[in-house]
Amino acid sequence: MINKKINKLVGLKKSEFDQFLASGKIQAQPIRLIPTYKTGDEMALTSIFLSTLRLVKEYRDSLFKEIKLSRNGRIHYFSEVCIPELDPGRIDGLILIESKGVIMDAAFFEMKHKAHIQDEEQITQYLSICKTLKVNKLITVSNEFVTNPLESPLSVKVPKNITLYHFSWTYLITKGQILLFKNDTNIEDDDQVEIMREVLHYFENPLSGVKGYTQMKPGWKELAENVRNGKPLSKEDAYIKEAVTSWQEEEKDLALMLSRRLGVFVKIKNRDIQSDVKKVVDDQSLQSSLSIKDSVSEIKVRADFTTRVLSMAVTVTPPQDKGTVARITWIGKQLETCNKKSPDLFDKLSKDIWIEADIRYVRNHLMVSLKDLDTLQEVAKGKDIQSFNIILNEGFGPNFSSPKKFVELLEKMSLNYYEGIVQHLSNWIPKAPKLSEEA
Repeated sequence: MINKKINKLVGLKKSEFDQFLASGKIQAQPIRLIPTYKTGDEMALTSIFLSTLRLVKEYRDSLFKEIKLSRNGRIHYFSEVCIPELDPGRIDGLILIESKGVIMDAAFFEMKHKAHIQDEEQITQYLSICKTLKVNKLITVSNEFVTNPLESPLSVKVPKNITLYHFSWTYLITKGQILLFKNDTNIEDDDQVEIMREVLHYFENPLSGVKGYTQMKPGWKELAENVRNGKPLSKEDAYIKEAVTSWQEEEKDLALMLSRRLGVFVKIKNRDIQSDVKKVVDDQSLQSSLSIKDSVSEIKVRADFTTRVLSMAVTVTPPQDKGTVARITWIGKQLETCNKKSPDLFDKLSKDIWIEADIRYVRNHLMVSLKDLDTLQEVAKGKDIQSFNIILNEGFGPNFSSPKKFVELLEKMSLNYYEGIVQHLSNWIPKAPKLSEEA
């Protein structure tokens, strides 16, 4: 029986760690890709997830890079980790990085599934354990969404030199799915491709306990109905913060859904809750933007609580070496291309498409419906059009305040807008300058 106290993991010799394991001073279980836990058990998810990191190099490299965990050395994985002399509770996962017989880096994992959320008291205690053991990374995973991994669904005080990360299960699934697309992040080994496919098949099954964002919080409906009824809004209203939180969570889920369909990560801009609370109180709307690699522009999304309309827009740059009429003709041909390539979908969307001409030095831009595009030539005569915004407006009516229906309609609209319009648009690219004859 080893009598030495456990006062660190990072910096500890691996042989000493093994002695602690053998003596029971550290208790831990090996991970298994096919665990014996019941399907849907939290520990089954933990074991499968950590096993996927162990077995699929590109998946491991991607996550380790994100949490700044060293990829040099031997990697050891454990689940159900308990150190009784520090705390009787079990931490779901542990990764150790060993180099030259010494543990050089480590990370703890705490996993939740289904409707279970991260517990503030529990995570505070785990952060204390991290501090004692000189482990500078704690990763939480649940079905809760955050804008980026350095944000947490909890308001906890994180000790100096420790980083608290959070991932949604949807995000971790999306990372795996993108690796299966034919791009520069492919999984090279065919066997590892099959492992990744099988793991994703398990995670995507409803019985696994993993779920995406399916409905807005109750505050969303209260906000929508209060605006509809003309009630005054206050930044101090708790239901408004809840509605804004829902918007930002759904924004992240929407970006991940598009990422899975496109094979590249769709990015969103980080915003704090209070800035969106101010936005909705000031003008009864919320905005977002989705940035997609090689797309004509970012997609701007706006939810208007007053009109109960959801808008999506991209900006297209026309030829700057042509006149106003030629620029309008050019954007018309762009939209004709959309119609030719996705005729059924474009026809369905066409009645809700608007074209806004961005005029130089003019605050109020010109806007016409798609069917009235020809009239733009007359009203824009003599004006310098810098760009066009292609806008899709959809009135949600009573469904705008429905927590579940709003999410369904928003996600369907985003897919239709991208497939029917955005993916077919392109910006004007100026020709390379030509050399002049030498004088």
